[in-house]
Amino acid sequence: MLHIHNSMTKKKELFTPIEAGKVKLYVCGMTVYDLCHVGHARVMVIFDVVTHYLRANGYEVTYIRNITDIDDKIIARAHKNGENIKELTERFIAEMHHDADALGVLRPDKEPQVTESIVEIIRMIETLIDRGYAYTSKNGDIYYDVSAFESYGKLSGRNIDELRKNKFTTTLDQTKDDPLDFVLWKAAKPEEPAWNSPWIRGRPGWHIECSAMSTKSLGQRFDIHGGGQDLQFPHHENEIAQSEGAHGCQPVNYWMHNGFVRINNEKMSKSLGNSFTVREILKKYDPEIIRYFILNSRYRSPLNYSNQQLDQAKNALTRYYTALRDIEIAPNIDWKNDIYFGTRFKMAMDDDFNTALALSVMAEIRLELNKAQRNKTQARIIYLASLLRSAGKILGLLQQSAKNFLMGNIINNNKRTKIKTLIETRNIARKQRDWVKADQMRDELIEMGVVLEDTNKQTNWRNV
Repeated sequence: MLHIHNSMTKKKELFTPIEAGKVKLYVCGMTVYDLCHVGHARVMVIFDVVTHYLRANGYEVTYIRNITDIDDKIIARAHKNGENIKELTERFIAEMHHDADALGVLRPDKEPQVTESIVEIIRMIETLIDRGYAYTSKNGDIYYDVSAFESYGKLSGRNIDELRKNKFTTTLDQTKDDPLDFVLWKAAKPEEPAWNSPWIRGRPGWHIECSAMSTKSLGQRFDIHGGGQDLQFPHHENEIAQSEGAHGCQPVNYWMHNGFVRINNEKMSKSLGNSFTVREILKKYDPEIIRYFILNSRYRSPLNYSNQQLDQAKNALTRYYTALRDIEIAPNIDWKNDIYFGTRFKMAMDDDFNTALALSVMAEIRLELNKAQRNKTQARIIYLASLLRSAGKILGLLQQSAKNFLMGNIINNNKRTKIKTLIETRNIARKQRDWVKADQMRDELIEMGVVLEDTNKQTNWRNV
């Protein structure tokens, strides 16, 4: 049975949906002012797998991932580019979809945008004011009154008194009553996007967005809320305060937070200038390699990014696709029906979506497939290969042809033709026992980044 590590309780809990057979899932999405980096890719891939696995187990999943399309960073980038804000955000929404599609990530069922949810945001702020959780400041901005919410800090484990002592929260701000209070609606500066409201012409604060959009899309209560670990405080802490203040009930049953992607022991982020975009990495690595790299660690653990890690992921997938080459797949074989491997794969995924352990089960299947190939037991070969493909589908792996992966589907036709010619010339030289020429052909192929694999029947090749 599925257990999920709940960031609220700090322990694994048996998953019980609010409504039997249905799962409502909300994930904090992108602020669209630049290309997605590997940290964004980790969020997209992890919750893509969560969605796949839940659906494979018969749940009707409603998956929502929001888009922040108005924000200080967006305004600053549009100003820097001399670009209209809507044009900027629409362009980067398209770029985000391009990267997600390339990684094999399913589109969410809905992608609510902040600028399309202003009515719901204003309505929630009005409710918070009416219920005594928000107030109008001296300059007209609307703030959430943290002192009115007794359990503030329960998600992150922060202590309010300690937070007030923290230098970050004690910067003097004469417009609000308490340094912990956060803005719900703020007056727009000249030439900034703004909307009319009952208080002042302006725009929403960041935290209120997700409370309003999750309520709009899923209702006042839903099953799972996901996002990066960096959002736990203050963003998700503030979401809880807003949603509970407005609705009088706990909005989320299970909080899931994935760990940071790190490089040189620092969190990867645009603001630190140490991020690698998905687009950059896809120029060198197949999308499944990126997915394998992400899924080969527990989602809650930090993930260290390096070319070495990606090369290891590539080598691992190469072993899988080499084993799968030239095998006809039986579409009626489902991993869930396999008593041994299927049961263990399910146990791994039921353990808080332990994809690293699930991959180790798949590695055992591959070793059994290699053994069956050595013994030439054809029925067993087809079964195990089909089992690998079926389990891999949950993780978004092993879903392309072995030929495409091993030969590199980015290679142009002219290069393919040259490789084929060199291999044929080498094979003729080998038959004629002209070892010098055969070695020359092999060396030239190696320089082109091609690895040869000779069998009794033919010579196969793949990219390094």
